[in-house]
Amino acid sequence: MATFIFDVLKDLQNKHANLSGLTFVLPSKRSGLFLKHQLSEVANQTIFSPIIISIEEFVEELSQLKTISNTELLFQFYSTYKQLTKDSGPDSFETFSKWAQILLQDFNEIDRYLIPQKKIFEYLSAIQDLNHWSLETNKTEFVKNYLSFWNKLHLHYKHFTEQLLNKKMGYQGLVYREAVENLEAYIQTNPKKQHVFLGFNALNTAEETIVQELLQNNLAQVYWDIDAVFINNENHDAALFTRHHKAHWPYFKNNPFNWVTTNYSTQKNISVFGIPKNIGQAKYIGALLKNLKQEQPSLQNTAVVLGDENLLVPVLNSLPQNVEALNITMGFPLKSIPLASLFEALFHLHKKPSNTFYYKDVINIISHQFIRPLFYVESVDYASKIIETIEDNNIIYVSTERLKQIANASSKVIDLLFSNWEVSIDLALKNCFGLILTIKGHLDKNKDSNLLPLEYLYRFNELFNELFRLNSEYQHIKDVSTLFSIYKELLSSETLDFQGEPLQGLQIMGMLESRVLDFETVIISSVNEGILPSGKSNNSFIPFDVKLENKLPTYKEKDAVYTYHFYRLLQRAKNVYILYNTEADILTGGEKSRFIAQLELEGIHKINHQIIVPQVPIIEPSLNTVEKNDDLINKIATVAEKGFSPSSLSSYIRNPIDFYYQKILKIKEHDEVEETVAANTLGTVVHNTLEDFYKPLIGSYLTVEIIKKLKSNIEEKVSFHFKNEYKEGDITKGKNLIIFEIAKRYVSNFLDLEIKDLNEGNQIKILAVEANSEVIVDIPELDFPIKLVGKVDRVDAYNGTTRIIDYKTGKVEQSHVEIVDWEDLTTDYKKYSKSFQVLAYAFMMQLQGTMKMPVEAGIISFKNLSAGFLKFSKKDKNGNGAKKDSLITQETLDDFEIELKHLILEICNPNIPFEEKEV
Repeated sequence: MATFIFDVLKDLQNKHANLSGLTFVLPSKRSGLFLKHQLSEVANQTIFSPIIISIEEFVEELSQLKTISNTELLFQFYSTYKQLTKDSGPDSFETFSKWAQILLQDFNEIDRYLIPQKKIFEYLSAIQDLNHWSLETNKTEFVKNYLSFWNKLHLHYKHFTEQLLNKKMGYQGLVYREAVENLEAYIQTNPKKQHVFLGFNALNTAEETIVQELLQNNLAQVYWDIDAVFINNENHDAALFTRHHKAHWPYFKNNPFNWVTTNYSTQKNISVFGIPKNIGQAKYIGALLKNLKQEQPSLQNTAVVLGDENLLVPVLNSLPQNVEALNITMGFPLKSIPLASLFEALFHLHKKPSNTFYYKDVINIISHQFIRPLFYVESVDYASKIIETIEDNNIIYVSTERLKQIANASSKVIDLLFSNWEVSIDLALKNCFGLILTIKGHLDKNKDSNLLPLEYLYRFNELFNELFRLNSEYQHIKDVSTLFSIYKELLSSETLDFQGEPLQGLQIMGMLESRVLDFETVIISSVNEGILPSGKSNNSFIPFDVKLENKLPTYKEKDAVYTYHFYRLLQRAKNVYILYNTEADILTGGEKSRFIAQLELEGIHKINHQIIVPQVPIIEPSLNTVEKNDDLINKIATVAEKGFSPSSLSSYIRNPIDFYYQKILKIKEHDEVEETVAANTLGTVVHNTLEDFYKPLIGSYLTVEIIKKLKSNIEEKVSFHFKNEYKEGDITKGKNLIIFEIAKRYVSNFLDLEIKDLNEGNQIKILAVEANSEVIVDIPELDFPIKLVGKVDRVDAYNGTTRIIDYKTGKVEQSHVEIVDWEDLTTDYKKYSKSFQVLAYAFMMQLQGTMKMPVEAGIISFKNLSAGFLKFSKKDKNGNGAKKDSLITQETLDDFEIELKHLILEICNPNIPFEEKEV
């Protein structure tokens, strides 16, 4: 295909221009690479390469200034700001950086458009005075300082720019202004130097002045790349700037306007696809490329242009595997690599000075992929040791000293990670350098397989070197929070460059990198409002009307820039695929771009517009099923020999697959750190406290005096058991203090219930506390023994009747310990699990021969103490709700035994799999 660059070179050749003697000025460095490549196709003999530079390089050459980074500009500007506001108390650097960024952008615009500085700054000062407090007679000190700053804005600008010029440095706008100042001297020094400007569109006033001056002195030629469809339509923003240049530049009154082409009107295949979500777009780009590769294996003259550059990683992950030649012009954002998350976590940890660190932050850091290997010392995994100690001892906040006690062999790494960075910024940076070197030392052991991580480290080392240089030179960073903000500022602009074939195969680029370049096949992503074009954004202190008056660009001009780039990509392309996100998103757009609507309304091309729905396979939900083989039956027999507990059998009733995981596979739930006391911990504390109180009373009758004496020990016993169960967790404040008080209240209320019973004349004798029961159940159908084991919370004699009592700290109602049909015991966990458990305890004690029939069995619920002892009972089936005697007789246990054996036979039956229940 004939590209714009090729056409320009051909035209120059036809004019017999000496290509070697020209200076080509282009919008970007990348387009210069393509120009150099196409020179070889035009030149029919060996020639010296002409000078090919970007507009930024050309302007720097004119100005004799070096453009410096935005971050260094902030530091330099803060020096000026502090010097001029030292009497009125300047903002901290962190606060300053938030508003100074915007002001520096305004300085840049004012200089690029050659606005008289003093005039506009005085105008801005007057506006601030009017907008805020000019009518107040007695202004506060704050108001005076605020207005004073705006009154001195020109002084700030003047001082700041003088400091930069003295150092031969400048921001882009200052470089442009100085270039215009030096233009006349440049022309006199280079009276015969010919310049070719090609592919430009929107020019600021400084650029317009430079180009026009060179044109008037016959030292330049300009080649515009605009189509007749756009320039002849006064309402089409793609030609907003070129129409202005053609109409207002004196040069074009007597000279031709090169060029207005007719490429856009040629036949094109344009497809527009609405796709849900960004990932959907990335995946569809992969599918498009796969199809295109079948037609054109090399994918030469194919470009993927990302409207939203955050799509780079998803698109790379979606590329067909057989893409051979690939060039990525954008660079991989440094903030997206794994090492960035490590330093993010470290800065987050140290932003607030503290001697202890939140356990989740500590675990997050030592578990990081770059840090975990550093804790392997002599085949010992000290990272796991630290995590286990934190979890086992319930440590919420952990100190550096404690970490060293746990993993003394890794103390050097612990110091780098957790020593207090707030001591000094130099120490914080020294620790970052030390950490990078330590990680490098580990990676160097296997360098061949760690080339990419080593590249990451190198780039981060460069970044911290720049931080160190800025801090050493300017001394503005006073705390870790400010250091973090500057670190993020530097990180956001850094990229890891890809190695590729810049002139071959598939090209992946951002919208601005496509300037001057032409491709036969173009895929453009994220063509949504708010992205293409970016829409209204006003990061400026200069009001809209002031911008209009001074001919500064507004959002309309910025939208026109995007319009030009979008349509220029379409001009010479034959196949165009436009993708947009159909899902509305307040932050990143959602509505399809006006560009798509404009394409459809123009009627020049037939647009194939489709909404693409991703193919989502229908996955029928299925419950887990584990078939029983001989090995599994052997494991069940082993568990049965050790003993089934009532709770494990209840677990099977609730969900057989849980029983399989917990009892057969021995998979335990992970014990996490309890920041707030868990319900099971509260239950354990209450149970253990009552065990301590009642064990010494086994065989004794309770009296009011005994119970009252126990009440005086509640604080001591509950505190002891909390410390024993909750380890190093804090129960002195917050929710934990409330739960601690609840535990004491539970015990106290229970003892009050005992006193009430005794005062009513009831006799209570303690027979057993936390009594272990262990019995063999005879099941002839099985060829291995079945054991039942359990621990009964309390057995007592209540007015001569034996009671088997199970404590529950949750709420239990009387209906939870009543049954109608015996079959329900082993089928309905929610309703009858409590009945099953207390009957199982009664059954085991009866087999042991440790009690006389009949007995009562039931529950005392600490959340329902007013209901007292909730006795198990069997309801009649006659529907009148009348209850049988709640005494458990031999007949009751015989009925229970039938259901129990049926349940155990089901567990042990090789033909009945473990099937998950819907919960």
